[in-house]
Amino acid sequence: MSPPPPAAGNPYRAEHAAAKKAVALAARLCQKVQQDLLKLDVQTKADRTPVTVADYGSQVLVSLVLKMELPSETFSMVAEEDSEDLRKDGAEEILEHITKLVNETVMDDGSYSITLSKEDVLVALDGGRSEGGPSGRHWILDPIDGTKGFIRGDQYAIALALLDKGKVVLGAMACPNLPFKSIGNHNGGSSGDQVGALFSATIGCGATVETLEGSQRQKISVCSINNPVDASFFEPYEIRHSMRDCTSSIAKKLGIQAPPVRIDSQAKYAAIARGDGAIYWRFPHNRSRLTVWDHASGSIIVTEAGGLVKDASGNDLDFSKGRHLGHEGGIIATNKYLMPLVVEAAQEAMKQEGILG
Repeated sequence: MSPPPPAAGNPYRAEHAAAKKAVALAARLCQKVQQDLLKLDVQTKADRTPVTVADYGSQVLVSLVLKMELPSETFSMVAEEDSEDLRKDGAEEILEHITKLVNETVMDDGSYSITLSKEDVLVALDGGRSEGGPSGRHWILDPIDGTKGFIRGDQYAIALALLDKGKVVLGAMACPNLPFKSIGNHNGGSSGDQVGALFSATIGCGATVETLEGSQRQKISVCSINNPVDASFFEPYEIRHSMRDCTSSIAKKLGIQAPPVRIDSQAKYAAIARGDGAIYWRFPHNRSRLTVWDHASGSIIVTEAGGLVKDASGNDLDFSKGRHLGHEGGIIATNKYLMPLVVEAAQEAMKQEGILG
């Protein structure tokens, strides 16, 4: 499929390009750390130092690229990490490791002639302290979404979005372990395609996927299934991230025959956006509050691919309330045909489970 034509007068063209470059560069660092991590023995994998290094390093690189590519923009970022732990006694060694890895990644890429000091790294991390909100522009970043998947060698994503006046207007998501063309039918594994995909979308311009190197750009769209009996669904891999009794009940009410596809991170949004499956849902335990960085990038990629992303009551997600979504409850992503059916089944199941009054 050919890429969509550029939108005339698109005010986010430069930001879109910068966002893609940022997550692609961060993905290089994360790939190196994950490869080194998987070489370690099982006992050493319990040490979270590698994922911590990748998490911080990814955020530093995204901040660096955005500032280099958009020098005139007032920089504000809502992100998961800051420098507090790295400024504590005993953190000097890990800070040095992060700084070294960031500089090696920048040097290997060759786009910028710059060397960051340890203090530069700390300052870059603290650029993510913004609270966001309904006014101005704010980048929203999850530097590694799906840390458990990252540690296991499975799916994770570097997920970046731009919030403008309380509305998500673009998203870019690097999924280093997601096959470029499609994922396996039931286990999230490779179907033999090239591995590594970069998904992106700008409001009003559609959604695309390309390789992490920026080639083979293709327009994507959600599936057109209108009968839930024919649908498959994604849900979180980690059982603590979603109430499986509830989701099993929803699937039964809808008559879904396929078993759940459980993978980590916002890669599930990406898979829905290109039609790998029909539904993604997440129903957190105890109606816990959901952070904006876990959903901002994925939600606009799905909606620009022709899908819908709603809460469990069928309302649009509200990213204008700060670092958390402006509601509690579940998340549903699917196409326009299935959404009303899924919302209805979710409401019934949640009442039966005592989640709703």
